[in-house]
Amino acid sequence: MKILGANQEGEFAPIYHVSKAIRQQTLVDLIKKAFARFGEQLEENLPLSLMEKYRLLSRKEAMYAMHFPKDLNEYHQAKRRIVFEEFFLFQMKIQGLKKEEKSEKHGIIIHYDVERVKKFTKNLPFTLTNAQKRVTNEICRDFLQPRHMQRLLQGDVGSGKTVVAAIALYAVVTAGFQGALMVPTEILAQQHLASLNQLFDPLEIHTALLTSSTKPKEREKIIEQLQNGEIDILVGTHALIQEGVDFSNLGLVITDEQHRFGVSQRQILREKGFQPDVLFMTATPIPRTLAITTYGEMDVSIIDEMPAGRLPVETRWIKHGQLSGALKNAQLELQKGSQMYVICPLIEESEMLDVQNAVELYEQLKEFFEPEYTVGLLHGKMKNEEKEAVMQAFNENEFQVLVSTTVIEVGVDVPNATTMLIIDADRFGLAQLHQLRGRVGRGQEASTCILVANPQNELGKERMKIMTETNNGFVVSQKDLELRGPGEVFGSKQSGLPEFVAADIVADANVLEVAKDEAQQLWQKENWQLLPEYAGLLSYLKENAQENQFFD
Repeated sequence: MKILGANQEGEFAPIYHVSKAIRQQTLVDLIKKAFARFGEQLEENLPLSLMEKYRLLSRKEAMYAMHFPKDLNEYHQAKRRIVFEEFFLFQMKIQGLKKEEKSEKHGIIIHYDVERVKKFTKNLPFTLTNAQKRVTNEICRDFLQPRHMQRLLQGDVGSGKTVVAAIALYAVVTAGFQGALMVPTEILAQQHLASLNQLFDPLEIHTALLTSSTKPKEREKIIEQLQNGEIDILVGTHALIQEGVDFSNLGLVITDEQHRFGVSQRQILREKGFQPDVLFMTATPIPRTLAITTYGEMDVSIIDEMPAGRLPVETRWIKHGQLSGALKNAQLELQKGSQMYVICPLIEESEMLDVQNAVELYEQLKEFFEPEYTVGLLHGKMKNEEKEAVMQAFNENEFQVLVSTTVIEVGVDVPNATTMLIIDADRFGLAQLHQLRGRVGRGQEASTCILVANPQNELGKERMKIMTETNNGFVVSQKDLELRGPGEVFGSKQSGLPEFVAADIVADANVLEVAKDEAQQLWQKENWQLLPEYAGLLSYLKENAQENQFFD
């Protein structure tokens, strides 16, 4: 419902989305009758102290004024009240869950071997950044607490989250526990296993890989070794937390790029094994307001520093008419022995979108580059074995040019790739473009990302400009949030993203912050549930608790 001005009587009129089966005025009349008959039953769910502190209308007044305000000011006051209410009630649930998880009856104490962990860190082939040291200390402090660790580790592409994960996994192994690392794709699982094995090479750490394509006999062997404690660290996809995969003594579960997990899904993960500590990692920098709403029940660590010597990726925006010139420049790079990605948004032709098909582009680029350079193709409709074979071949420089859809977006690491072309770049979100861009610049050579796009409006042009002006993922994601909204950034059907009726986490960011602080302060009060002032709030939260067991 929106207030769009005055009706024929000169009053502010509500505008509703209606179907052909019901007229606007009919709905208005029905709502008026509902208020007349049941309006007195609208109970207050905010404590009086908060209403007085922020000069909020009562719930009954606000509800009525949202539909039938006397003037524009009353409508704004009503909306202000409803926005605060939505954020505050949501934060009460989230902060309650956080308090419950921090209680001593949850979790395990992991008495890791400090000296062994220090020695492992000292022997790494590179020096940790101050940010990596800080977040590693935060994680290790959590291990020594009797409460269950729930921590989100944020770090931009290439900031060095994997080595922090390796240190954390090694620490739990020194304490006699097992660790698990769960990632979204088999390609990424194999890559992580190879990275860990390289870091653990001189040490007696037994690792294994479990995915949906693991052969039955091998799977049986892995499960047996897990149960008898022979395997220290298991790397895999969702297959590793399925029923029947049981650990002997699981102490830590790390999930990589699982920002699509909602609160309830994260609870399922926490219940695996004997309440293991959980570390969620993401290379998608999440704006503060989005983090508060989607990860409010978790502690957050941020790696906000890049490793020394890492060169920023130069990003350029060109029009489609300039593509042939860009390909000729790319040839010069290939002559130096490097490799390149060419990314396109769709696998098949779409009648709705005039975008180049991956297969068609592959054929065109074969004509352009071969026989001097070999061109490969990677897309989501390939079988897992095919995708892995293509990525392995690209990693070993059997292909110099890889045409791919966004399958390569997350985590794939080919240091020799120094050029990326993104076709129809305006079809992607900013955060996704930033993730894609992070696939180059993984080695020692200067790298370039070329956005090929003919945006049709000012918003599209603005997005291309943002990508050329900053390499900071947090800046990019905040701009993405402002330009597209939270539903588009995380996906409109995102289970991890709460749906608000009146509140907007971008436009009402300041209210969200206030609501979070107030909810935190209330949960810190002793026995607030017993005070008469909070009876309405408690009653409302119990009725709407659903999965939140702390209101049972």
